[in-house]
Amino acid sequence: MPQADLNYSSQLPLDAAAVLAKVEEVVAEHDATSGACKGRAHPHEITHHVHVLLRLRMLKKPHRDNAFMQALLGALQTALRPMVP
Repeated sequence: MPQADLNYSSQLPLDAAAVLAKVEEVVAEHDATSGACKGRAHPHEITHHVHVLLRLRMLKKPHRDNAFMQALLGALQTALRPMVP
């Protein structure tokens, strides 16, 4: 089960639930065996700079090699970029 943690500045107009749902969708498209993605959103009221940080953790498996992870990273960037102000 993948785990996604979304940390972001609370003043951003970010739909965290939609972002986490999109992460789960993209992961499932790349790895049908991954299962549900446990997602958590952490809005931070006080930050030094406005930011968004997504941390995705997945168990190491033989088919999740560097090429797989780079392809997944690219797909996540493409899917999530329009959702982040």
